[in-house]
Amino acid sequence: MAIQIDHPCVQHKLGIIRASDTGHKRFRELATEITKFVCYEALKNIKTKEVIVQTPIAEARCRKIDTDIVVVPILRAGVGMLEGILELVPTARVGFVGLYRDEETKKPVTYYERFPGQIEGGTCIVIDPMLATGGSTVAALDLLKSSGAEHIVVICIVTCPEGIELVEAAHPDVKIYAAAIDDRLNERKYIVPGLGDAGDRLFGTSN
Repeated sequence: MAIQIDHPCVQHKLGIIRASDTGHKRFRELATEITKFVCYEALKNIKTKEVIVQTPIAEARCRKIDTDIVVVPILRAGVGMLEGILELVPTARVGFVGLYRDEETKKPVTYYERFPGQIEGGTCIVIDPMLATGGSTVAALDLLKSSGAEHIVVICIVTCPEGIELVEAAHPDVKIYAAAIDDRLNERKYIVPGLGDAGDRLFGTSN
């Protein structure tokens, strides 16, 4: 299931981050801000427990998160979303997946993976600004599940029907949260209208 976050603040920031004249510094700031909003929605129903807190006046019944949270950026662009989630959930642990596309087979190949043990029994959040073809996301989900993860959500800034369809076919239990579900992929497998190359725009490596 794919869920688009239509909050006016998200959509306002999305309009700025899409613009071709938004520089890499502002792009990074906006990626952090949008991620925080989308993650807020994605964790809305996370497991909590009741605790008693002593205020200066009296005891108060409060709720605290009762699960380990593990954030897994897909390298490299996913790193640009990491700060937003850690600002929201500072105690989250971080794992990493590095993938590249084999030019002959066109399939994703893993070159790096590192997960904390808390993925078993915890809640994993896979992050990547663009969920385009869906191949990298599916590969990351395959790795996480083979390592023991059961509760996973995907957070992206922009996605499209083709990518959603591939992820849903391979992992129907995983929800996708996005600021925008765009129209389609073009012949170069870029999302239309999209953001361009999110990694280049995040890190200032565009020509």
